[in-house]
Amino acid sequence: MFHYTVETNKTVTEAISSLEENLMKEKFGVLWNFDVKGKLNEKGLEYDNEFTVLEVCNPKEAQRVLKEEILVGYFLPCKIVVYNEKGKTKIGMPKPSSLIEMVDNQKLKEIALEIEERLTTCINDSI
Repeated sequence: MFHYTVETNKTVTEAISSLEENLMKEKFGVLWNFDVKGKLNEKGLEYDNEFTVLEVCNPKEAQRVLKEEILVGYFLPCKIVVYNEKGKTKIGMPKPSSLIEMVDNQKLKEIALEIEERLTTCINDSI
């Protein structure tokens, strides 16, 4: 699977709040909180599911991957989504290890796995 997704009993708002706290513990900041439902509705398009994209970054990790291969910057910042599907709140992300498979660099693959583990922990601790 290219993604890691879990389900929580929290509301979307509660899950986002918990996730932001856990990300801070791992030195990841939320650069942007994109409310997809709100934006679509604002543009006159009907969309009823809550769907929020958080763009997250750890500056030291970003610097580390960019020094190794500048084109990996195309994958930055990391994205974590929190959404409602059929009455269930879900938290998920594309796996950094899956994205990095497109680059032939073993060191980057190791870095991606480290970052993935840290983000997965943040997600799991937010359930």
